[in-house]
Amino acid sequence: MSSNLDAYNTNVDFTLYVKSNQLKAFVYSTGDSNEFVSYASGSTSKLVASVIILSLVNEGILSLEDSPQNYIPSWPSTGNLAAIKLKHLLSFTSGLSEAPLCVYTANANFETCVDNIASANSLASVAGNEFYYSPSHLQVAGLMAVKASGSTSWQSVFEQFQSKTGLFLNSIYDLPSVSNPRLAGGMHWTADDYMLFLEALYNKSILTPALIEQLSSDQLGDAAIGNSPALNQLNEDWHYGYGAWLECQGSPFDCTQTERISSPGTYGAYPFIDFEHGYYGIVAREGAQGTFHEGIDLFRAFSTSLEDWASMK
Repeated sequence: MSSNLDAYNTNVDFTLYVKSNQLKAFVYSTGDSNEFVSYASGSTSKLVASVIILSLVNEGILSLEDSPQNYIPSWPSTGNLAAIKLKHLLSFTSGLSEAPLCVYTANANFETCVDNIASANSLASVAGNEFYYSPSHLQVAGLMAVKASGSTSWQSVFEQFQSKTGLFLNSIYDLPSVSNPRLAGGMHWTADDYMLFLEALYNKSILTPALIEQLSSDQLGDAAIGNSPALNQLNEDWHYGYGAWLECQGSPFDCTQTERISSPGTYGAYPFIDFEHGYYGIVAREGAQGTFHEGIDLFRAFSTSLEDWASMK
């Protein structure tokens, strides 16, 4: 497999790191990349943030039926915004399609920015009616996690998760800043850290099996697709669980069971879990913004070989 990867034409250094349920591992890197290099996450952080928040559900600190105003006093108590629940935020069906500039501004205040999200989405659609890929959902969910856990910041919530799980010890939420992290795309991580996280999810050593089942199940139902990079860039109608894409190469979505979940990022990184073939891994890379599809293309060029590798004892 390494010789075939040697011949793959790409101008972005990358690391392909995979593990199988047969306890095998394969690592391949090009150029200056390796499994310990720090990469900007792009949307790969969506799955991480969602699992951190779900870990508080796991502990009974939060409920998927909770609404923002249960924890955020300034959140509207009437109208469509008041009907939002945590489950809508994690499945991107909350109706929060607008993202104010503060989400991308280093010196903005995290909590005040959530107030701005509410203001920017005063005409939000009814929760559950539309899937819209946007950073606003997780900012609100993140502040709910901060308030519910009695923490002072997302950094504190993240540090508690690190301490409890031993995961992401070399990673950080720091974009646009540590004090105002964008949970939907503001991490730096290493492939080694992300692989340990995927391994914990695959082996169900974080979260309950029931929560992992919900995370990896279709949470969209009959919701309309308002904004989907999978549809826009791949012409594939993937659906969404909690912080994770449910890959389905048909369009419209016609998959009856979850075979693969993933959380690709705008720079082309591609973490995934393949339940059907019993392996998981990540393409770690940091290309130009908007190269979402390139890590997926790279992976798919070798997916058959990887499936064969995963099945070999």
